[in-house]
Amino acid sequence: MSFLTSFGKLPDARRRQKFGELPIYQKGKFQNLISTPALAEGENMVKLLFEFFQKHPYTVPDSPVPFVETDLKNLHPGEDTMIWFGHSSYFLKISGKTFLIDPVFSGNASPIPNSLKAFEGSDFYQVQHFPEIDYLLITHDHWDHLDFKTIQKLKNEHTQVICCLGVAQHFEYWGWNPNQITEKAWWEEVVLGAYLKITFTPARHFSGRGLKRNSSLWTSFVLESESQKLFLGGDSGYGTHFKEIGEKFGTFDLAVLECGQYNRKWPYIHSFPEQVIQESRELQAKQILPVHHSKFKLSDHPWYEPLEETYTLAQQEGLAVLTPKIGEQIDLKAKEHSFSAWWKAMMPDIDLLQK
Repeated sequence: MSFLTSFGKLPDARRRQKFGELPIYQKGKFQNLISTPALAEGENMVKLLFEFFQKHPYTVPDSPVPFVETDLKNLHPGEDTMIWFGHSSYFLKISGKTFLIDPVFSGNASPIPNSLKAFEGSDFYQVQHFPEIDYLLITHDHWDHLDFKTIQKLKNEHTQVICCLGVAQHFEYWGWNPNQITEKAWWEEVVLGAYLKITFTPARHFSGRGLKRNSSLWTSFVLESESQKLFLGGDSGYGTHFKEIGEKFGTFDLAVLECGQYNRKWPYIHSFPEQVIQESRELQAKQILPVHHSKFKLSDHPWYEPLEETYTLAQQEGLAVLTPKIGEQIDLKAKEHSFSAWWKAMMPDIDLLQK
């Protein structure tokens, strides 16, 4: 397939007509629940891009990101587990079913080769390491969440794709069977079994793989099993939707929340560490897994800052924060977890450097 194929396909007229029946679709675009400018007041894209490509300290690790090599194909049949692979890619095995969320295993988060390369050590895991995937969940169509090369390697007759409105058009264009794809809007449900259900829930973000934004929807998910209630956050800035989700679903056993790639110049579409803590309170989460960090440089903050600040704030608030290494298992049935603060050993000694 050609380079242009990887950009996917915009929704066709039939889909757009259906989208037009929804209040969140206006003037040919999906909308957030509250006003969400792309940039902060007074900022512009030209200035932002110029500053992005300037030299910023510590945005890339000086040494390989550590990982744990787990045999994913031989996990214990009865366990419920979660495994994170850097950034926003993670694997779930729950109620005997396997889930893969936003997998990006091509080593790149951009259509331009070598432009947004994965940090050394963060890209050990590849499609061949995985068992058969029952459900592939896609939160939105950005390149760092919907990776064409990875998706094509995952293509088979068994895996079911669960995605938000408009994203299915990409999969169909890439040759996936429409019968394998379920696309929904916020607050709609997909029942996967007697005690297994997914609900699409709002997020505050945007979409697009090219110049046109918001042709498809972005989402978070609530995954409920007989014994677990999980919030799978996707990308989102802080907004009123977190409280609403918390009120509708009550206490979450675990919330997966993005905590990296933020910037004061685009403060509405990603969450800052202090907002992650607020979100966890409003979701009524017993514990959180911070993601969207430690694999790609998408902003100008130090690579370790999101995890360090989220971890520190959570400790101060008495909130259980899970910090596994890439590939390290999280036992979802366990009431307590113990993970190392592995990134601290890789942080520069700022005081020493300033002397």
